[in-house]
Amino acid sequence: MTSKKAIQLEDKYGAHNYHPLPVVLAKGKGVHVWDPEGNKYFDFLSAYSAVNQGHCHPKITQALTDQASKLTLTSRAFYNDVLGEYEQYITDYFGFDKVLPMNTGAEGVETAIKICRKWAYEKKGIPEQEAQIVVCENNFHGRTTTIISFSNDPDAKKNFGPYTPGFVKIAYNDTNALEEALQQPNIAGFLVEPIQGEAGVVVPDDDYIEKAATLCKENDILFIADEIQTGIARTGQLLAVDGNGENAAAVKPDMLILGKALSGGTYPVSAVLADHEIMDVIKPGQHGSTFGGNPLACKVAMAALEVVKEEKLAENAHKLGKLFRQKMQEFVDKHDLFVNVRGRGLLNAVVINDIPDSDTAWRFCVALKDNGLLAKPTHGNIIRFAPPLVMTEKELLECVDIIKKTLKSFSK
Repeated sequence: MTSKKAIQLEDKYGAHNYHPLPVVLAKGKGVHVWDPEGNKYFDFLSAYSAVNQGHCHPKITQALTDQASKLTLTSRAFYNDVLGEYEQYITDYFGFDKVLPMNTGAEGVETAIKICRKWAYEKKGIPEQEAQIVVCENNFHGRTTTIISFSNDPDAKKNFGPYTPGFVKIAYNDTNALEEALQQPNIAGFLVEPIQGEAGVVVPDDDYIEKAATLCKENDILFIADEIQTGIARTGQLLAVDGNGENAAAVKPDMLILGKALSGGTYPVSAVLADHEIMDVIKPGQHGSTFGGNPLACKVAMAALEVVKEEKLAENAHKLGKLFRQKMQEFVDKHDLFVNVRGRGLLNAVVINDIPDSDTAWRFCVALKDNGLLAKPTHGNIIRFAPPLVMTEKELLECVDIIKKTLKSFSK
């Protein structure tokens, strides 16, 4: 299969719901991927942080293949001999009483919304059908009908209505706006990304998450952290809420949503974690998934989390992230094309000096691809840089040199 043929097949037979960079990937290992013609690239997107442990990590793929040869799926009509082990492992790992296993990030968010509403009616006494959940502008929590109902991205939302009610939108990184919203009647929860990834790696003030969690606690509101992209060591901590900034205090959310790197990039796994008083509102028949909690996913997730600890990926992300932002700031200071760099750990972005509807960032990413590095624009003039966390300092500096070379040869 040539790259040209693969692109033609997707274009002809697939729905056009993505606009990929013009590169076809056929093999991956660690921080590298290869196209069918054998060209090698650094992966600086990590499947939107799903491949934090690197492509085809041997421990994770071994767990996958070992379990795949024994038992893959039972549904939850029966017990299986892996789910309980996984549930104990992940709840101990993140410090919660219980977990509800699902498959995809969007499913995780939908699950958290349902649990929050049910808790509001049964534990807080909000009248049924009247619960409201506070969310932030420019959020990205997925693309299901309910989730796009509180999006303000026209591409995700337009012509997909009618929309699901029950959400109050406020400005991100604005505790005054949150405090005001929490005074409205029937507020059940606050759903937030500790760093807004899809919006362009928007990093809030160091004390924003701590203040938000405190406001929620004072008002008996559930603080729900969507760490699907920011979690699992990406931001230099195990979770972004563990200290989102140099001087930030750690926060334990009432509900934690995980996905992406929980899979090690090999098999879809997501999860919602909470303590007894919240999770116990869910009874048999009220929520579920045929594939959620299947033994294959459980083994993969345990291996993926073991790799994060054993290889100290959070520490590596913290160290390399500081180095990367330092190098990018040098480019910002010297070149007109880059106007800002921001991020935490190895979740970073550079703002391009052009309007959001320009194609400058796209063309720069194509030029990076031609020089052996894969990244992707978001929101028009922002480029997200998020390599696998197994990257070494030597490899990171090679990538910095590629960006430098591309900058020198690129003109708007």
